Amino acid sequence: MPFSTRTVGKPDTLEYKVYLEKDGKIVSFFHDIPLFADVEKKVYNMVVEVPRWTNAKMEIKTGDKFNPIVQDIKKGALRYVCNTFPHHGYIWNYGALPQTWEDPEVTSPDTGCVGDKDPIDVCEIGEKIGYTGQIKQVKVLGIVAMVDEGETDWKVIAIDVTDPMAEHVNDIDDVQQHFPGLLKATVEWLRLYKVPDGKGENQFAFNSESKGRSFAEEIIAETHESWRTLVNSASNSYGMSVTNSTVEGTPGFSTQPATDIMENSTPAEIPTIHQSVHKWYFVKGSRY
Repeated sequence: MPFSTRTVGKPDTLEYKVYLEKDGKIVSFFHDIPLFADVEKKVYNMVVEVPRWTNAKMEIKTGDKFNPIVQDIKKGALRYVCNTFPHHGYIWNYGALPQTWEDPEVTSPDTGCVGDKDPIDVCEIGEKIGYTGQIKQVKVLGIVAMVDEGETDWKVIAIDVTDPMAEHVNDIDDVQQHFPGLLKATVEWLRLYKVPDGKGENQFAFNSESKGRSFAEEIIAETHESWRTLVNSASNSYGMSVTNSTVEGTPGFSTQPATDIMENSTPAEIPTIHQSVHKWYFVKGSRY
């Protein structure tokens, strides 16, 4: 896809923002990337917010115009996730599916909780390290039903379609077979990552077990419909920005270039990473 990123400010500062650019215009990570890269093959687009092994909690800013990716702030300070042994930073490329939204007015029958007002999250398990703002094409494999402070916070398990293992994994049981211990480690990471900050453990539906691909696709379809309702609404009470440049006929559709953003931004450099350094090795009989 002809997308690139532009940045405002420097990483690890309060001013840092990553914008998405297409054909020389700023577009939205939330609204302007299609959910599907290939509908027939069920290949999804994923926005990488946090590269694997890093700690800065980057996220799509749903309330800002054109929804840049920014670092979360807590009590006026930049937020980083702590390393919970034996994990270092995020243990997958972490991000979201565009054109999805977990509706805070809809109670999930699976968790008994309402949505968390964000695009649905993705844990991408391939070996290639992503970068913030990257648009990856992924295959959905399953989903974890997490409950975060009383809100439903689904975590989709997916893999980059270009990953060497992609052809071998098509559902959640394949993940357990080819990535032994990863699903258990994923739940452990999600359960504990806020504990060092003084919060309680996160909870899970389905006895913390991951659900399969077909179930995940049903949840994604539901959140996609919730996004459609959101983006077609003239206003909302949750502070969501629906400004977009591709969803014609919606109240937020605009063809005006974001010149104010462009003047203060610079083309982002994609980091060169020796992928072999970051390859995962999975050992049968892992304690997970």
